[in-house]
Amino acid sequence: MRAILLNAFGGPDELRPAEVPDPEPGPGQLLIRVRATSANPFDVQQRRGDYRDVMTLPSIIGSDVSGVVEATGPGCSDFAPGDEVYALLPAFTGAGSYAQLACVDEALAARKPANVSHEEAAGLPVAGGTAWECLVRRGGLRLGETALVHAAAGGVGSLAVQIAKAAGARVLATCSTRSLDFVTELGADRAIDYTKEDVVEAVLAEGGADLVLDTIGGDALARAGLMLRPSGRVVSIVDIPAPQNLLPLWERNASIQFVFTPPSRELLDELRAVVEQGRVRPLLDSALPLSRAAEAHERLERGGVRGKIALDPGA
Repeated sequence: MRAILLNAFGGPDELRPAEVPDPEPGPGQLLIRVRATSANPFDVQQRRGDYRDVMTLPSIIGSDVSGVVEATGPGCSDFAPGDEVYALLPAFTGAGSYAQLACVDEALAARKPANVSHEEAAGLPVAGGTAWECLVRRGGLRLGETALVHAAAGGVGSLAVQIAKAAGARVLATCSTRSLDFVTELGADRAIDYTKEDVVEAVLAEGGADLVLDTIGGDALARAGLMLRPSGRVVSIVDIPAPQNLLPLWERNASIQFVFTPPSRELLDELRAVVEQGRVRPLLDSALPLSRAAEAHERLERGGVRGKIALDPGA
């Protein structure tokens, strides 16, 4: 099969097309013909070597899969060849989704939302799963609360805005000037231009936030406590490479959780339900052939991507 191999840590040019043996499904596994995958910041981190201690090269990276079951291993009973599925592949296995075929444990696969394309569905497992895990499962967002979503035009942020609205929350969202209309159309009640406004002042002018979804880290995480209501929550998907002053969170009697989204069929089933109800829609920035994965990484690193970049192994 055709795949994109990472042979050495470094820049996007280390992602190179290659012919590799077809994988074979083991007991309890599905072999999926990948109709689409997507590029994620997590893929960029793997490529440049942030996780070199837990990775073996050469490696096929990529976590998002949307496709069709090609074959099943012994013991599979929930799916059959021809079924359309989507999945979040476990990290650091070296057998990721930047390929024409991928194997995944049947227990981690879910039926693809019927009302979206494979390219759209491929943007859901990592970004949508992360937003759902942060806001609903871990953040416990409730009807009538106010949520602040950082980087609301991006992959996680664009879905988080919609999920927060579906939960009945009032949504404040940060973005750049060019994305103000885009974020408002997603459902944000107040789009905050972080290039022109002080985010803390803008959020406090809106009465503060019950929950802050941090997708940026650094100063954004350190200042989260300044805009929280008492006993508010911060959920972050960014690790902390250096010590930070989180005293403002203590002063607000706040809680903070760090989330690395685990693969889960249950999570994908929950997400599929709101997608099929039309309450959340995956947003495509663009769709590229898998052979142009390096270009997708370059665009992610430059910033300014709205929604997700899909990659098509068949193109």
